[in-house]
Amino acid sequence: MTTAKPLRVGMVGYAFMGAAHSHAWRTAPRFFDLPLQPQLTAVAGRNASGVRAAADKLGWESAETDWRRLIERDDIDLIDICTPGNTHAEIAAAALEAGKHVLCEKPLANSVEEAERMTVTAEAAAKRGVFAMCGFSYRRTPALALAKRMVDEGRLGAIRHVRAQYLQDWLSDENAPMTWRLDRSKSGSGSLGDIGAHSIDAAQWIAGQKITGVSALLETFVPERPLAGDLVGLGGHGDVGQDTPRGAVTVDDAAIFSARFAGGAAAVGAVGVFEATRYALGRKNAMRLELNGTKASLAFDFEDMNALSFYDAAESPDAGFRRIFVTEPEHPYVGNWWPTGHGLGYEHGFTHQVVDLVHALAQGTQPEPSFANALQVQRVLAAVEASAANSSQWQKV
Repeated sequence: MTTAKPLRVGMVGYAFMGAAHSHAWRTAPRFFDLPLQPQLTAVAGRNASGVRAAADKLGWESAETDWRRLIERDDIDLIDICTPGNTHAEIAAAALEAGKHVLCEKPLANSVEEAERMTVTAEAAAKRGVFAMCGFSYRRTPALALAKRMVDEGRLGAIRHVRAQYLQDWLSDENAPMTWRLDRSKSGSGSLGDIGAHSIDAAQWIAGQKITGVSALLETFVPERPLAGDLVGLGGHGDVGQDTPRGAVTVDDAAIFSARFAGGAAAVGAVGVFEATRYALGRKNAMRLELNGTKASLAFDFEDMNALSFYDAAESPDAGFRRIFVTEPEHPYVGNWWPTGHGLGYEHGFTHQVVDLVHALAQGTQPEPSFANALQVQRVLAAVEASAANSSQWQKV
């Protein structure tokens, strides 16, 4: 039986991300020795029956229908925000000012201005020992964490090129129903912020360089979609026909941009190419990243998430890329899981995120990525939109 001090968690939102975060909070202490013991104290959602059912299914002790109640409760130490981006700023600020730690899903906010206010609030709270972290969970994929280690060790030399793609196809059917992710007032942006933000964060983090300028193109392929399910009060997706009301899609369906990096040890920053779309038929979750350096290259594809491809120019030229199967105990996070060769899955990144967050909180240190890190991503997103709106002209970040 653990004697660790409890970390009592209140989570806002219980859909896709809420389920992933719930699994992580439950699982982390069962595979990792943690200095604090997470307790799934309460979950909040607006629908009383829905949130109660989610609490029972996901393992939460209690349910609330107003997130403000979580912040008022004395038996909660941390607020986990798993709601659409338009709600992040208000919830995070209220939680931090009430002395509660915060884990907030990405992207941090729906605008640079909101993200700046959140960062100021988080930095003031940190001085009081109250910390905030943004949930860019791909940082905790063992293969990408290994890539970061290899770059930091100098094995790639100076980074020259960064190539990043995030390809999905779940919106390819133009009659797929409208969702909040296609409403700019709720989501902030489309493919750019939903999945492109992950690529931006991972690229900057692994390369050790910030993006300083972009030239971008955004496209919306399907301007209207059927209003089905809860959006028209049907309670389900329902049948989509000619008479089904349609709503305007107000976000991008695809984002493409070139970028320049600066910072790090290199005298000349890397150049980068980014692509994010939810219209790439056959690609389910192809979060891809490739870095080319002066000594070596590495490449990653989340659809083969337990592997990292590596090419060392010092080896025989005909050796080509070699495949590193990232399941050895010495690889990041892997030693706490299964025997060598037994791969991990999507959910493990969220578990590792909890592990790193809990250790940082116990040590009284700033967990990464901080809100300041997430603000940098938000500034890149804004620069991409500004460039696309101005005929792809170069836009400084």
